[in-house]
Amino acid sequence: MTVALSPTPILETERLVLRAPQARDWEAWRDFFLTDRGQWIRSMSNPTPKDAWRTFAAVTGHWVLHGCGMFVMTERGSDQGFGMIGPWMPVNWPEAEISWSVWAPQAEGKGYMAEAARAVIAHAFHDLGWTTAVSYIDPNNIRSTALAQRLGATPDPSAAFPGEPPIVVWRHPVPQEATA
Repeated sequence: MTVALSPTPILETERLVLRAPQARDWEAWRDFFLTDRGQWIRSMSNPTPKDAWRTFAAVTGHWVLHGCGMFVMTERGSDQGFGMIGPWMPVNWPEAEISWSVWAPQAEGKGYMAEAARAVIAHAFHDLGWTTAVSYIDPNNIRSTALAQRLGATPDPSAAFPGEPPIVVWRHPVPQEATA
């Protein structure tokens, strides 16, 4: 039996399909979360499978609580999830965030995340009615910082952020199609 969140949008780009998380994504998520690659998205230093499960459940539950959430990224023609990107608004976040993670190292360096981010940012502003969006990034997370810059985001030193420093708040520009 396949269980799916509904209704959830599916975003499509030239090379990608972005869909809501499914139970079949759990193992890839868990494997990513428990590695050093997952350090940028978790608050604990020695994560357990239980921590991974709770976080995956929170990601999935975000759709129910907010009507939007993180999309699993897949290549067109494949349903194998290799990362996640989307709106993220936990109760303690000062602002709505566009958050992302690439689970599979082999998916890096192909421009997938920038392609997905542009689609998600447009979705947040146009479909969800956001008027602003940020990404909270540890300054040591060089790949995420480079992506934020590539997307045209700029640091906002006056913005509040969740958790303890160091965190840089990257403010995304409103996409042109959302202002038309």
